[in-house]
Amino acid sequence: MRWLLHIVRLGLGWIDLVVFTLVMLVLGLLPHRWLARWYPGLFRSWCRCFVRALDVQIQLHQHQTRPLPGHFILISNHPSALELVGIPGLFNVVSLAKEEVRDWWFVGRIAAAAGTHFVKREHKGSRQAAQATMMAALREGHNIAIYPEGGCKGRRLSDRFLYGAFTISLETGIPILPVFLHYEAQEAFAWEGETLPQKLVSIATAPNRHAHYHLYDAFHPADFADRDAYVGHVHACYLAWQARHLE
Repeated sequence: MRWLLHIVRLGLGWIDLVVFTLVMLVLGLLPHRWLARWYPGLFRSWCRCFVRALDVQIQLHQHQTRPLPGHFILISNHPSALELVGIPGLFNVVSLAKEEVRDWWFVGRIAAAAGTHFVKREHKGSRQAAQATMMAALREGHNIAIYPEGGCKGRRLSDRFLYGAFTISLETGIPILPVFLHYEAQEAFAWEGETLPQKLVSIATAPNRHAHYHLYDAFHPADFADRDAYVGHVHACYLAWQARHLE
């Protein structure tokens, strides 16, 4: 009976997602200046619809002891493909994604129309341009989301974080808001070389589709002497959260 209910929910969820996606694709053909004010809000709703279609239950755990900043740079670990819709579904952010996402069927077109910024990770000039673009977005009052591991690293954290988010934080004075992601069915959710459709099928058919997004206190750039100290401290915190939530 449980599997039957799951199949019914999947079917209804995917019907909703297909219809919503078609609407988003048509609207995305409009001039960008028309989209800027309202399309990002629809994108966040579409992301939540995508999560429901996969029948994933995301729980936001708020561990912070201080008020959340009104303006922030969100960072998180990047174990799966789900956070590409999970993070913007929960947080009002402009995301930075790898250039390849732009070519992902309907996903890339919708993400681009919503204002997602893209970067060629292996190209220094592209990384510098992306950093400038994200700083411009911050100056315009947007919150941004960056994955400091520099890509999807699977079930465990990479051994270092890249400097990008921390450099931007130091130069703008805007704090970093950390989120630690934990998927109970780690093997099913972890993205380790599969194609995107394969990964989505794996997530939708996982025996446990509970996801935990742990929100912690923001890090303020004024508390750090330089970016090495900043990166080192935040990465150490993530390692501690990994030990707490996964080990």
